Amino acid sequence: MELEELYKEIIIDHYNNPRNFGELPDANASAEGANPLCGDEIHLELLVKDGIVEDVKFHGAGCSISRASASMMTETIKGKKIEDVRKISEKFKEMLFEGKEDEELGELEAFKGVRVVPIRIKCAVLSWNVLEEALKKIDKGG
Repeated sequence: MELEELYKEIIIDHYNNPRNFGELPDANASAEGANPLCGDEIHLELLVKDGIVEDVKFHGAGCSISRASASMMTETIKGKKIEDVRKISEKFKEMLFEGKEDEELGELEAFKGVRVVPIRIKCAVLSWNVLEEALKKIDKGG
């Protein structure tokens, strides 16, 4: 199986079986965002304690790229320090916008093929933008 096919399968799996989908009643930060061009909507809830993302959930409606990206993002950031989460977010966006590759991204590299359809980049980064908004709220104390 070619790497490109594997990446497609990963995205389809996360779209059909999103991880960390639902609501997080004990969240201490949340944010939401939408892509008005395609109708994608993401609501993200975080439980952060002592600078570590202890739990994260998302819900909303979106295309396969948007939903898979949110699912993979939640898996990636759970259990990580906020400063590491910010670095991963930056690297993910650099991969999509600038073509930079980073082995630290792991399965998130599945989205590098999105670059060939620039309008879909917004779908892939929507949940990451929402994550950054939630982290700003944490920085401000809630």
